[in-house]
Amino acid sequence: MASAALPRVVGSRYVVPLREGGSLPAVVDTDADGSFVVKFRGAGQGAKALVAEALVALIGRALGLPVPRPAIVDLEDGFGRGEPDPEIQDILRGSVGANFGLEFLHAALAFDPAVDAALVSPELGAEIVWLDAFVTNVDRTPRNTNLLVCGQQVWLIDHGAALFFHHRWSGWQQRIHSPFTQIAEHVLLSRAGDLEAADARLRARLDSAQLARIVDSVPEEWLGEEAEFASADEIRAAYWTYLAERLNGPRPWLAEALAAQERGPTRLQRRMTHRVV
Repeated sequence: MASAALPRVVGSRYVVPLREGGSLPAVVDTDADGSFVVKFRGAGQGAKALVAEALVALIGRALGLPVPRPAIVDLEDGFGRGEPDPEIQDILRGSVGANFGLEFLHAALAFDPAVDAALVSPELGAEIVWLDAFVTNVDRTPRNTNLLVCGQQVWLIDHGAALFFHHRWSGWQQRIHSPFTQIAEHVLLSRAGDLEAADARLRARLDSAQLARIVDSVPEEWLGEEAEFASADEIRAAYWTYLAERLNGPRPWLAEALAAQERGPTRLQRRMTHRVV
């Protein structure tokens, strides 16, 4: 079981942008800790996407799921000055300070459910579906799996669209126990095994104290100002409450996942992103 701490590393070289995603992440070399795929605070999705990335990565690793090593990647003023693309320069200028990174997996390929499904056991498939239902991850569908294959291992990446409740804090308490119907579109739902057995395994690996440590690891500069809260501590308390009550409450999200599994594959609906709440 991985620690809840997020190490801090310093970006030393902008290597290459990854243009597959709308947020223009990039491979960044660090001063002494290898390379990371970095999501930038100055990108269009903003700091809340980084909060979701960090929380889900740390929850996934606490559960023993295959998430690349996460880190806070600090960028100094002038980082990437030689990059000729003005759009990227704008993003980098707005990203001085703390950003989010996942360890770069060399030679990794995008997961293809038609080719790589055998790499996902029914148990692992159920655990990934469980995680994504718990954190309301709308972005693990056949059209955008956000899974990588490296060394015959499937890895979970790109969680900035999860926890979309925080894009509108007003009334957030009433959304804690939302059923998350979008789980019906999950790329691994048909591959998943016993979701109730996965629930029993995973809940035993995650408790309220560990969730508190995970929430506390989020940099304060990502939390910003919110009209509903007087301080960053109150924002942290709201994240903790959401996660702890969703984990331990009535959990209609699990019932919805079980029902979706029973119904079988569904036709993909209109794409949802973290901007839809």
